[in-house]
Amino acid sequence: MPQSPTFARPLSRRPLLATLLGAGGASLLPGSAQAALAVGALAPDFTVDAALGGQPFKFTLSQALKQGPVVLYFYPKAFTSGCTVEAHLFAEATPQFKALGATVIGLSNDTLETVKKFSTEACRNAFAVGADDGAKVIKAYDAGLMLIPGMADRVSFVIAPDRKILHVYSSLSPEGHITETMKAVQAWRAAQR
Repeated sequence: MPQSPTFARPLSRRPLLATLLGAGGASLLPGSAQAALAVGALAPDFTVDAALGGQPFKFTLSQALKQGPVVLYFYPKAFTSGCTVEAHLFAEATPQFKALGATVIGLSNDTLETVKKFSTEACRNAFAVGADDGAKVIKAYDAGLMLIPGMADRVSFVIAPDRKILHVYSSLSPEGHITETMKAVQAWRAAQR
């Protein structure tokens, strides 16, 4: 059964953004936008250059959905502290996601060379990350930061094999994304029995 979207926002974004972007970058942002795509909406299909374990390949959402649900998480910038923490947490949880039949992919507007390196160092060869050249996917999912065009907000989607969005979680803090998406995938798996 689809759950309502969750939009968790910290009371103060400035300390988190300072961690995410560095002290100078955070002063430019009043906050981030919430994802416009809601539970039940049809997820836009996309193909991006991606890397898993440093090896490049093409990732296509509709192809991945043939295997089961997809956890699509957007992150602002590879190798920033919050994005590295989030990648480590997703890497630790990837075996659980796989056991439930789910595929994890992270997306940012970084270059393919950057995501190749990020896929080995931060993602620990556990899951793929994609290079959203031109922020086309970020725009299609309305997952961008308001005042930095092309940079993704920290938003996670759980997408069912029929391309319907099952769950949305938006928070600048990386910690809750794994817990929230895991609960949504577990609920989807339980409904299939």
